[in-house]
This record gives sequence, structure tokens and C-alpha cells, in this order.
Amino acid sequence: MKLRFPERIIEFPRRPLVMGIVNVNDDSFSGDGTLDFRQAIAQARRQVASGADVIDVGAESARTNRSAVTANEEIRRFIGFLDHWKEAWQGLEPLDEEQIWPPVLSANTWRPEVVERILRVGKVEWLNDIGALPNSENAHLCAAHGTALLIMHSVGVPKIPHFHQQWGDIMSEIENFFAEKIELALAAGVSADAIILDPGIDFAKQREDNLTIYKELRQLQKFDRPVLVPVSRKTVIGEVLDLPDPVDRDAGTIACISAAMARGAGQIFRVHHVAAAWQAVKTLDTISRGQ
Repeated sequence: MKLRFPERIIEFPRRPLVMGIVNVNDDSFSGDGTLDFRQAIAQARRQVASGADVIDVGAESARTNRSAVTANEEIRRFIGFLDHWKEAWQGLEPLDEEQIWPPVLSANTWRPEVVERILRVGKVEWLNDIGALPNSENAHLCAAHGTALLIMHSVGVPKIPHFHQQWGDIMSEIENFFAEKIELALAAGVSADAIILDPGIDFAKQREDNLTIYKELRQLQKFDRPVLVPVSRKTVIGEVLDLPDPVDRDAGTIACISAAMARGAGQIFRVHHVAAAWQAVKTLDTISRGQ
């Protein structure tokens, strides 16, 4: 299985990728956001030094209890980060021979006017679209730039709460959703090798839905596409451990990574605490290979 970017390809099977999270905003649910571009770049640099293969930068929190920023403000925040992106890894060396180098830059956004503007800069290799791909606009933009496209399962528009969404068979729902959205992306010109899937933990889902997804992740391998497993400090972890503060959920995050890898499911893990995740992934991968 290949994951294609504009100018390079990552081949699987290989050690799962660790994606570090950088929030250029002041309302991140995990309390680690910043509107200072220099601080955001410094945070990205620490994550890269700790083993991150991918940096996922977002300029607007997905929290539904916070109002949306304007598209122009989101673009301004992104551009401020993109202007200094190389500073996040220049002068560093890979932590080991398997770390992706230079790290991949992912943009976490969904509004087409924002996507169009930031892809034009030419530094973003991966669009982390949390909008559930309601139409082909972002797929067309990714196809035009050769950008990899992540399709996340959800319903409705981001920033609108869907706390009461009910599913019958959540895995069947997700599989049907991905089958439809993959066809939409392909029709828009996105390469089959440039598609990534995300089951959308905590997005329009209840506790039992989220736990079922973690348990049944292997089912998503049927699409023969890399699956991003959103594990970091998720609400469902807080519910299981009775930990209201997301910062306290890193041990639960590592447990979710371990469970996914034990099931042979998940090629990418999106995390806040990169050092802990990288150590866990490297150790588990080494054990599984018996090396």
C-alpha cells in the first residue's frame, strides 16, 4: 500500500506514522494552542525532534462550544505558520532511520476558500479535512495540487454539535460512508494512492460508538488505504477513566495505540504527546517484528 504526496511516496507496511498536533488558535480543547507563530513553530520543532513523522497544523478549534473564526482569519493564521515551516525541522536530524524526513505537513481545515488559499502556497502535502467531504470541492483542489486527502467520517457541518446522533451499526455506517466518499474523491481526480481514512472518533458519536470503532478498526483495512486513528486525549478516554481534563489522558491514549497495533490496525496515530507515542509505537513495532 502506498501513500502518495506531491513529490514523494510512503510505502506500507512500515512502522505506523506519528502525527503531532499543533494548534494556531487560542481555544484548543487540550489547552496547548497559541496565536504566536513563533511559539507554534517551536512546538512543531519539539515534536519533530521527538519523532513526529507528520505535523498537523490547525488554525481553528473543532470545539463546538466556541464560535467559528472567519475564513480570512483562519487563512492569516495558516500563512503565518507556513511562512516559517522549514524552521520546524531545519538543522535537526531524524530520530532514527524510519522517521519520515523531512516531516510531512498536514493542514487541518475544511472550508474550500481556506483550502484553496493554503494549498497555493505549496508547502502542505496533506489535507486533513474534518468536514466529511459533503461535496467534491476540496477533492478537486487536492487533485489539482497533488495533495493527499484525508476523509473523516462525521455528519453535518463542523463547529455544530451533534451530541445526540444515533447509529444502528456504526461500523457498517462508516464503511458505507467511506465507499461513497472514496468514489467522490476519485471522480474529482484524486489519486487512489493519495486517500487516507479517519473514522472520526468523538465526531457525532456516543461513547459506545467510539469504543466499538477502536475494537473493530481492522474492518477498515478492507479499503486498502492508510487509516488514521485519532487517539489523543479523546473524550471517550476521559469517560472511561473519569478524567475531565484532557491533559490527564495520555496514558489512555497510549493504551488506544497499543490496542490498535495489537489488532494490526491503524497506520497513523494523531497525538499531542509525541515523545510518549513515538516510544510506544517504536517499542510495539520492534516487539511485533521480533527484532
